[in-house]
Amino acid sequence: MSFASRFKSLLGIGIETKTAPSLADASGFYFDLFGATATLAGVTVTPYTAMTCAPVACAVRSISEPAGSLPLHIYKQLPDGGKEKATDHPLYKILHDAPNSFAPAALFRTQLMADALLQPHGAFAQVIRVDGGKAAELVRLDPRTAPVAVDDSEIEPTYKVNGREIDAADLIHIPSPAYDQRKGLVGEGREAIALALVLERHASRLFGNGARPSGVLSLKGTATETSLKAAKAAWQAAHSGSNSGGTAVLPSDASWQAMTFNSVDSQFLEMRTYAVAEIARLFRVPLHMLMQVDRAQPRSIESIGQEFLSQALLPRLKAFEQELELKLLTPEERDQYCIEFNVDGFARADLLTRAQAMSTAVSSRVLNPNEARQMGFGLPAYEGGDVFENFNTSSAHAGGKLNTNTNNQEAA
Repeated sequence: MSFASRFKSLLGIGIETKTAPSLADASGFYFDLFGATATLAGVTVTPYTAMTCAPVACAVRSISEPAGSLPLHIYKQLPDGGKEKATDHPLYKILHDAPNSFAPAALFRTQLMADALLQPHGAFAQVIRVDGGKAAELVRLDPRTAPVAVDDSEIEPTYKVNGREIDAADLIHIPSPAYDQRKGLVGEGREAIALALVLERHASRLFGNGARPSGVLSLKGTATETSLKAAKAAWQAAHSGSNSGGTAVLPSDASWQAMTFNSVDSQFLEMRTYAVAEIARLFRVPLHMLMQVDRAQPRSIESIGQEFLSQALLPRLKAFEQELELKLLTPEERDQYCIEFNVDGFARADLLTRAQAMSTAVSSRVLNPNEARQMGFGLPAYEGGDVFENFNTSSAHAGGKLNTNTNNQEAA
């Protein structure tokens, strides 16, 4: 009996005993077990079928790909409240360059974030430790080849991979943003995803099978099956393919009626637009990120990027950072180090606006010139650029004294 079970027994809390469901059980247990969730729309939604839906794939990649492309650093906290990159820490190369010998860091983080958005319970990666517990590698556990079984019936969850129990301290677990972890975000939003899938499949069948003809050719009087087939073949030969769009000549006993979209077809198009908006709400992604730009966007690209960062990306990045700190840093190291994504790129404005912002920060002595060069433009430091000074009110950069020789050389 685990410590949590003994603790419950000590407090008099009953432990529910569950019997294994039978194959005749209609509660949906086996649908959840095999990752298949039935829907009212009549389609089965899994993390993999959900990714065949274009809006879902776009929403997942809109979050997972930036998470993979953003720099991830471990920082050392300074006594004055600031922080600097801890490039000498063993975790720096693991987090920034490559978590293992076969996957770059960008791919590793992209796949983990996609797993967190799609899979029940989220994403998992195993920590390979050496030399008494030091993290040497991080290996993503693919849900198809190494599924993680989570037992969360007790206070502290337990994990098993292919029947082998793994210590929670050796497992990076990025939880799903769903309220019910057992279902995951795809399971909770299965009806919205199923609606989009049904509409996409209906549209494919509609145009793939020619369910809506361009028009109807009617023959007056009584026509036999042979005559109807001959009329159809002759009409298609004369007016299909490269001959379409020409002038049709009909005998007196035949008529042609073109077919156009009706109100039902218009509602179908509106439903497809609505389905995209529902998926945007499910993943908390701004609608324009799903390429739905039918509405005007009278905002700057910086404000749009900030909206996406604050509403969709930042909560997921924060969960990622805190899980890495919990599993990779010792309690003593957490007082000295922190792990953070660098999200400055999302708030980066155009060149002129960036230059004005850096100039204001330097003149107000919030940043020194070297910090502004690195933060705003990625340029290297220069000698004497570490001085905090308002260049608009000071005559020089070195204690208020002019360096006349340097100035004369620059003027020449």
